[in-house]
Amino acid sequence: MRSEGIGVVVTSVLLVTIGAALAGGGAYAATNWVVGLSAGSSGLAQSGTVSNLTITAVSTPSPANVLYPGGVGDVVLTISNPNAFPVTVTAVNLPTSATYATGYTTSALTTTQTGCLAATPSGVTWSYATGTSGSSHSLTTALVVGASGNPNNPLTVTLTNDASMATTAPAACENTFFSMPSLTGVTATGGSGTVTTSPATDGWTS
Repeated sequence: MRSEGIGVVVTSVLLVTIGAALAGGGAYAATNWVVGLSAGSSGLAQSGTVSNLTITAVSTPSPANVLYPGGVGDVVLTISNPNAFPVTVTAVNLPTSATYATGYTTSALTTTQTGCLAATPSGVTWSYATGTSGSSHSLTTALVVGASGNPNNPLTVTLTNDASMATTAPAACENTFFSMPSLTGVTATGGSGTVTTSPATDGWTS
């Protein structure tokens, strides 16, 4: 009799469990009760902050075209983008044509070259700079700097022949490395784009 009692109890448990499973399955079945959406139902999104780019002089790769009196030469730099999205640069703004570069004894740009300073003047300026500060010069090809953490950020760029040396440059400026005058701005926008592979070659021609 005890054995039969145990059998009845087990059978009851099994029946209850199966019934619960069937009841749960029925809760997800389609019914005739249509549920709508309250007016004003929405969700939250947030835009990111925008930080400025940083442009820095670098010595690698070495300029292929070097300066001489009356000639032009390459400028090598990096563009760093701290933003969480790519930034496309399409133009740069230059200081005046009377704003000169300072010469240094090595590519580290730590020790100035005597007799070849901006105040001397060195005679080295940005190519196509004008008498007006902030003149805009379009790049031949737009540069897309990857988001922060992208392997192509910072982006190394060689600006072909975008430095100029006047015929009046002093002899002290021979075999000298130049820190170009600070750019006054850039034309750049944030958003999607195919990131430019570093190192790149670009520049402006007018």
